Amino acid sequence: MPLIKSISGFRGTIGGRAGENLTPQDIVECTAGFGQWILETTGNPKIVVGRDGRISGEIVSSLVVNTLRCMGIHVVDLGLSTTPTVEIAVPLEKAGGGVILTASHNPKEWNALKLLNQHGEFISAADGAAVLDRVANGQVEYAPVGNLGTYQTDDSYIGKHIKQILDLSLVDAAAIRAKKFRVVVDAVNSTGALAVPPLLEALGCEVILINGEITGRFAHNPEPLKEHLGQLAAEVKMHKAHLGIAVDPDVDRLVFMCENGELFGEEYTLVAVADYVLSRRGAGNTVSNLSSTRALRDITQKHGGNYYAAAVGEVNVVARMKEVNAVIGGEGNGGVILPELHYGRDALVGIALFLSLLAQANKQISTLRSSYPDYQMTKNKMERTADIDLEKIFAVLAEKYRNEQINREDGLKIDFDSGWVHLRPSNTEPIIRIYAESTSAVIADNLARKIMQDIQELR
Repeated sequence: MPLIKSISGFRGTIGGRAGENLTPQDIVECTAGFGQWILETTGNPKIVVGRDGRISGEIVSSLVVNTLRCMGIHVVDLGLSTTPTVEIAVPLEKAGGGVILTASHNPKEWNALKLLNQHGEFISAADGAAVLDRVANGQVEYAPVGNLGTYQTDDSYIGKHIKQILDLSLVDAAAIRAKKFRVVVDAVNSTGALAVPPLLEALGCEVILINGEITGRFAHNPEPLKEHLGQLAAEVKMHKAHLGIAVDPDVDRLVFMCENGELFGEEYTLVAVADYVLSRRGAGNTVSNLSSTRALRDITQKHGGNYYAAAVGEVNVVARMKEVNAVIGGEGNGGVILPELHYGRDALVGIALFLSLLAQANKQISTLRSSYPDYQMTKNKMERTADIDLEKIFAVLAEKYRNEQINREDGLKIDFDSGWVHLRPSNTEPIIRIYAESTSAVIADNLARKIMQDIQELR
């Protein structure tokens, strides 16, 4: 089982051999490298730590916290929390950085250390490379016994996070409360159970919580995709709920379920929220990654704004959002980023904005979904073997399709009149990802198959 050390953090499976899995030894080494980088670059010996509900979370947290303290770093431990909550806490605590212990949508065997800078944002590629250098070279200095870091716990930040959301002018709390929405929430046995119900209750919703015991033994595959949400669909219909909500274990991805048990579509979480924000803010710019639906572009242009694409990865989306002063952005996996609150994917603010839209529209959620451009996406992958020269293949394909719109920022994206295809190497697996989108699943599948055939012929 793997251990992956990358510019965005460290993740792997628990147990096994050191250097090959996320073992205590690896956790200490990686934490120390990050702590050393924080001390050297910020001079601020304070770090915020929080974790999701994974089985290994308490043990991993203890290793991280005590390694940092041994370096003379003062730790504020939020305990069970969410990724966006930790992101908000870092600047409020005036900390030098943060560590989120979560493997996001990965299965229970996994855990990870996700690293934040002093702004509560994921560290950049350059900063990540600097951290990796310190891990690889063991460039770490520990504090003498008289200068060990202090430790404090603070479980108030989910409440602070919710209050910040309710205070946003974009959140129409009165309209939501008047609707008295009945909502089924699938917290997938993690910290969404601590964060989503209190937000909904503050907005006057009736909440039916499923998989709400925080055990880390996920009741289903924790990635919030249609094939994993059968229980949510059944509960929504059984309780005659207005909608369902599913989040991933660290609550930065968000999907909605229609009242009829059909998925609203993870790609359309951001589309709907952007539609609402742009309607309230007037024309404004939006950003999503290159593998996200065209529907965001369509909605942005409808409101008189400009749409921009970024390379896949939250840090890349955030960087582009800052460049173009975007009012809303995110990723097609159900990630919503509202700069007015903070530069991070945040399921909680996504819920509040979506419910504001739904309340003001005075429609059923399925009717709202039918009002948006209906694109269909296919997601394929090919094994990346040693004999595949991806750069050469991308260059040949770019030349072959030179009369189409070509983007080489992240792999190769080809925009045809009938749809698009995006090819890129996976950052975590020896595969090539091939995403395609069009107005029909058949056309999208044909586009993907055509490009996959091209690759086979070029090998």
